[in-house]
Amino acid sequence: MDPRTQQIVVFLIIGLVAGWLASFVVAGGGLIQYLLSGVIGAFVGGYLLNLTGINLGIKNPLLAQIATATIGAIVVVLLARLIS
Repeated sequence: MDPRTQQIVVFLIIGLVAGWLASFVVAGGGLIQYLLSGVIGAFVGGYLLNLTGINLGIKNPLLAQIATATIGAIVVVLLARLIS
């Protein structure tokens, strides 16, 4: 598998896991919802943590990305519920 394709697949898996974890906090379900909230949450979480200067202190890069995306996914789902 080409490295770029592998990066995209890993990013989507992180988004899927993050959306699934976020669903435990804010409820909801469905594979597509998990994927969308997790992928969008990865960007939102990264932006928010960077903006506020928060460092999660997680040494494992994969776990840090999942935690960041999960935080972002929670924010995304809550904002979506406020809007609708």
